[in-house]
Amino acid sequence: MNITIIGTGYVGLVTGTCFSEMGNEVYCVDVIEEKIESLKKGIVPIYEPGLKDLIDTNYKKGNLHFTTQLTEGLTNSEICFIAVGTPMGEDGSADLQYVQQVAKEIGQNITHDMIVVDKSTVPVGTADEVKGIITEELQKRNENYKVTVISNPEFLKEGNAVNDFMHPDRVVIGTDDSDAAEYMKNLYEPFTKNHERMILMDVRSAEMTKYAANSMLANRISFMNEMANICDKIGANIDYVRKGIGSDSRIGHSFLYPGCGYGGSCFPKDVTALIKTATDNDYEPKLLKSIEEVNNSQKQYLVRKIKNTFGDDLSDYTFAIWGLSFKPETDDMREAPSIIIIKELLEAGATVNVYDPQSMNIAKTFYFKDMNINYYDDKYSVLENADAIVLITEWKEFRSPDFNKIKSHLKNNIIFDGRNQYENNYMKKLGFEYYAVGK
Repeated sequence: MNITIIGTGYVGLVTGTCFSEMGNEVYCVDVIEEKIESLKKGIVPIYEPGLKDLIDTNYKKGNLHFTTQLTEGLTNSEICFIAVGTPMGEDGSADLQYVQQVAKEIGQNITHDMIVVDKSTVPVGTADEVKGIITEELQKRNENYKVTVISNPEFLKEGNAVNDFMHPDRVVIGTDDSDAAEYMKNLYEPFTKNHERMILMDVRSAEMTKYAANSMLANRISFMNEMANICDKIGANIDYVRKGIGSDSRIGHSFLYPGCGYGGSCFPKDVTALIKTATDNDYEPKLLKSIEEVNNSQKQYLVRKIKNTFGDDLSDYTFAIWGLSFKPETDDMREAPSIIIIKELLEAGATVNVYDPQSMNIAKTFYFKDMNINYYDDKYSVLENADAIVLITEWKEFRSPDFNKIKSHLKNNIIFDGRNQYENNYMKKLGFEYYAVGK
């Protein structure tokens, strides 16, 4: 099949590349010329395990094309995916300006019947809006092409996105058009042939499914963080509690790990957007608001622990940060707890040293631009003369470090662990003061 993907961000690039891997001819379109030229040279703007190799292979095969010209893709395609960003607006709603602009350009440029797929995370009712914009543009041209707008939300986990796309646990398709549904079934058949994973529903239910799924997962994280904070107050160990409730088959173990709050491109934005949708429709979403409130507070957890240990004035202390990205196996720092933690340490006068396997460049150039932060190339050099480690992201290389080497670098053997990497008793035997969430 011939496919156009509009937007070469995280979702668009993974989607287009994985479709091309199955032999489809895919045109990835973006208005940023520099990004397109970089992709043609094999320079991938995001870190995602396995993605670069697939891009290189399929670009060389001719299955995968990169262009700034929308007409190049639309002329050759039967189906067009909208995968542009929907950032959070000032009022908490999803900002649809890029989706709306793309819909307008599709209506201005298509030359035949087209299936248009909303792959971006968009509020309920967006497919109807996209259809209306395209139809309006076609009427201006006196054209009457059949355009079917489908909702096909993505459920990709950053750090495992390629595997998630290749082996989906479900493919949600929202449409009332049986022909379009059959087309989508054929498109996804190589990814679902071993198990029937496709779930068909109406468009609005598909749009809602994405928000509901992310809000449920965010709920589990905030719930466990609240339990961890209670454990901290009463002297219980959240790890034991987690194992105890996770063994209940009705609950399971996924997303029950406490930490210093969720971040990334999805959970914060989607929970906020769903709150806005609910309030706009005269419903007060008390649970969703609590999820968000707990998460925002949790990002202060390590800073509170640090100040309880060293005092409110941190001007005489240096802290070594392990991990910047919101989760391991990605360079994504959007809404990452590290941003709040580091800024608060700096405001308290602390010296901050940082190390992350993938996020250093984006930290320097965007999130911490012009801030007085020291960057290091490895996890041990960042510890030199530091008073404590602050472990924020659970990268694999932090799981079993050389603790004797850590001691030789640190001024004080103190670890503040935002991700529960280690066991209390083990750390005490090694001679560390160990502060973790819910232990």
